[in-house]
Amino acid sequence: MAPRLQLEKAAWRWVETVKPEEIRQEHVELAYRVNLPACKRGTCRRNCKGNPNCLVGIGEQAWLGDIDENAFHNIDDPNSERRDKNTFVGLTNLGATCYVNTFLQVWFHNLELRRSLYQCHNSRTSPSLSEYEPQSICEHLQYLFALLQNSNRKYIDPSGLVKALGLDTGQQQDAQEFSKLFLSLLEDTLSKQKNPNLQNVIQRQFCGQFSYVTVCNECGRSSALPSRFYELELNIQGNKNLTECVTEFLKEEKLDEDNRYFCESCQTKQSATRRIRLHSIPPTLNLQLMRFVFDRQTGHKKKLNTFISFPEQLDMGPFLEGKQDQRCVYELSAVLIHRGISAYSGHYIAHVKDARTGDWYKFNDEEIEKMEGKKLQLGTEEDIAETVKSQTRKPKCSKGYHCSRNAYMLVYKVQEEENTDPSWTNVEVPAFLQRLVDQDNHKFEEWCNEMADMRKQSVDKGKAKHEEVKELYELLPARDGEPYEFIPLDWLKKWLEDSTATKEIDNALFLCSHGKLHPDKVADSKRVSLQAAQLLYERYSGGPRMDGASLCRECVGQRCRVLRLKNQLNEDYKEVTNLVKRTLSGEGYWVGKASLRSWRQLALEQLEEDEHETKHSNGQTNGLGNGDEMKTFNEDIVCCHGSLSILETERKLVSSEVWCKLREYFFKAPEFTQNQESCQQCLTLEQEEKDNEAVSKMMAMDQKNQLLNLFNEKNRPTLNKWPQGTDVLYIVPLFFVDEWRKFIRRPTKSSPVSNVGNTLLLCPHGGFMFTYDSLINGDGQHYNGHVALLWPSEWEVISRLFIVDQPISIHCFKETTLSGPTTQYTTQPDICWECRESFLFQQQRDLREYTQATIYIRKVIEDQRMIKEAVPELNASSSEAEEEKEEIPKVDGEKDPDFSQVSPFTHCSYTSAAAAPVTNMIKLGGIRRSTRHRKLRGEKALIVSANQTLKELKIQIMHAFSVAPFDQNLSIDGKSLTDDSATLGSLGVIPESIVCLKADEPIADYAAMDDVYQVRMPEEGFKGTGLLGH
Repeated sequence: MAPRLQLEKAAWRWVETVKPEEIRQEHVELAYRVNLPACKRGTCRRNCKGNPNCLVGIGEQAWLGDIDENAFHNIDDPNSERRDKNTFVGLTNLGATCYVNTFLQVWFHNLELRRSLYQCHNSRTSPSLSEYEPQSICEHLQYLFALLQNSNRKYIDPSGLVKALGLDTGQQQDAQEFSKLFLSLLEDTLSKQKNPNLQNVIQRQFCGQFSYVTVCNECGRSSALPSRFYELELNIQGNKNLTECVTEFLKEEKLDEDNRYFCESCQTKQSATRRIRLHSIPPTLNLQLMRFVFDRQTGHKKKLNTFISFPEQLDMGPFLEGKQDQRCVYELSAVLIHRGISAYSGHYIAHVKDARTGDWYKFNDEEIEKMEGKKLQLGTEEDIAETVKSQTRKPKCSKGYHCSRNAYMLVYKVQEEENTDPSWTNVEVPAFLQRLVDQDNHKFEEWCNEMADMRKQSVDKGKAKHEEVKELYELLPARDGEPYEFIPLDWLKKWLEDSTATKEIDNALFLCSHGKLHPDKVADSKRVSLQAAQLLYERYSGGPRMDGASLCRECVGQRCRVLRLKNQLNEDYKEVTNLVKRTLSGEGYWVGKASLRSWRQLALEQLEEDEHETKHSNGQTNGLGNGDEMKTFNEDIVCCHGSLSILETERKLVSSEVWCKLREYFFKAPEFTQNQESCQQCLTLEQEEKDNEAVSKMMAMDQKNQLLNLFNEKNRPTLNKWPQGTDVLYIVPLFFVDEWRKFIRRPTKSSPVSNVGNTLLLCPHGGFMFTYDSLINGDGQHYNGHVALLWPSEWEVISRLFIVDQPISIHCFKETTLSGPTTQYTTQPDICWECRESFLFQQQRDLREYTQATIYIRKVIEDQRMIKEAVPELNASSSEAEEEKEEIPKVDGEKDPDFSQVSPFTHCSYTSAAAAPVTNMIKLGGIRRSTRHRKLRGEKALIVSANQTLKELKIQIMHAFSVAPFDQNLSIDGKSLTDDSATLGSLGVIPESIVCLKADEPIADYAAMDDVYQVRMPEEGFKGTGLLGH
């Protein structure tokens, strides 16, 4: 079928030969495309929107033919969350609790620990109490183990235990610290049990003994300090395998020089040797591989990604001293893994051996995978966010050994003799816990049944819809000569899509102003049989219905008239173009040149507006353009008073023949004959404006001649060296001088200045705020940018030319005393000391207490010189040059402590448009310069606050310059900034400060920099959690 535009054109081709008054029913049906042939399935790849009879590709493909039941719902099979037979149960990751999940799985597989934990009872676990709910940490752990053992779920939620512990689920913590604290908490809980067999379960399972043996080199005296351990912390740096790690742990250490040992026999400090002597090893041996170490250079933890080899069978006999009857051969039972190169991020996984079958499993939160064949690579997991370049080649391992760069804890269990008793591996869940498990399993089964019912309902509904669609789709096509109705295409698509509940049929947007089907809406609707329409309205309701009588003859007639005019427009345009070129003879008419240039476009827009007039109010607009564009022909020569514009260059005289042609399209256009006079009001205003400009030029010339030095900034008085020949100087706001100069330069574009506005420089009591010395050297350095000094002769002229609200002057008195000549300076009005002290106090406070202020970090090279100091940054704002060139004052009181405290005192108004203080700095009597900070190459701006620490600033600098905090040497005004815990306010870093950065050579260990990047706030650890008794 032809494209939509071709169908649109073909539907109205008849207008070329038919006038509006000659329209018949056949023309109306052509406009509404009633008789277009319907498309057949297979001939159209997509629906023909321009053909109301095309019912292909509207969504029917999904319903015709056989349909799989799963297509009728989006509900997953609830049995996918059911635990498979002979599998283990996973644990949900609550955000960042993977480190907790790994240890819980390891402890659950410790059968002796699980069996002992089940034996813990309290008064609430009595069989007669059926409403038992776990409350303490130990009770939650019991319930969690019972669920892991007998739950029907594929994975369970550990929220109860995590909440009881008070852990932050969104923050990853130190896994090794969690292990120590949790076992300590469990030991303390079990020690309070009445059953003596439970009181020392943790000690029996995890506790071993060693002693620190020190031997004096002088007298040979040996002293031993016994100690218990629950895990051995093994250094891995510089070691390749587990045996080397244990050997280093037990090796002899020399105590000499400052680290000498006080010998009881010698009664003095002596050189000595010290080593650890292992006496007994627990049945469950926890070996902590110290992957996470403290880096003194960075002040943070970092991860050692060193490969360590470890055996499946470990003989601890060679390391044990005494008690030769102990079993010393251990078998690997668990490997705890940290994926990631940083100590502050990553993911925790556990590889655990099933005590019953000897099979290995990977526990990754909710996912559990059996490890066999090639997958049985203990301690091996792909790293997170690690590039190929940073990967170290894995060393080869012999049979019975495994190698890992991510394992951080190894759990070995003593090798037991063959035990055929099944009760040894069977751990029974107590009745009070099994009741809770049964309740949870019952809830799970109810949920599964509910999901299954929902799936069934969706399938039943889908099957019913399937039958409905197959029935109705066959009835949809309207046959020739039979009654029909129009249905919106979007509604039909949604009915066939069935992703949401089908709403009623709404045809309101398809009606024209006559209440019938608009011709433009035919492309968005489909013509269906009356029988199908009747069934759809019965089932889904809606309206108003659009049948064969809804074809609008009025809209078709209007469209016919407009289209005919459109066809005529091109011919008229050519004719008008030729007529305009001819010499004018006889009476003419004024036409705007802009209107004449664009009259064809304006006419076309007018015709389109007429074409859409019949649309309902919710239809489209004609889109004539933006508000700045001309909407009415000839409006460009109409003045604001509604008369002919005085701008003769903007209009052209055309013949009456041309005007008549144009009037056919713009019958409402304003008409001006050749003899029409221009607007008298506009002429009067034009003359007044010329007179005012002449007056302003004369005024500016007169003022410039009287104050020539002030205008040219020549022969200006200064306070640094009091000028000879006068004992008084006058002060005015620099803003007044700037506005005056602006008027002198462009008198016709700027308003004249009438008021000096000196009250702007005074306090509320009318007193001056600054002494002579402070204006030169002290706290008035910012204030100097707001005052200008005048000679007495200049002040006399200004007093005569402008309104002076309050004179301000500085007087110099020279006296001769016994000690020699002295000079004193006073101001008029006098200084208000009360307001000045308040101002100084507030100024210092503002420098100490600021938020969201800008400072600049400037990177220096080895010789301490600024990088290309003389060259401003290329991408600096070009407006700086414009600001200095045009001398446009800008409000910036917030960055000016002096002025911000003075300006609120009074409200001074100028007659010019801008009435605000400026921040352009000026040495009194010197050359004016811009105060905007000029950024240099190698310099960047940072937003900081006074209460921010230096450490936090260094982290910001790290992001901006890619220099690690420990490589940063910061200074301000030559003073080094070294105290990381000090605030910027206390270090003297104030707004607009320039901090110099000298960077040391970068480190090679980028993982350490990543660690620093991760640490924004001090580590809280497990502070405030149940692990520390809170």
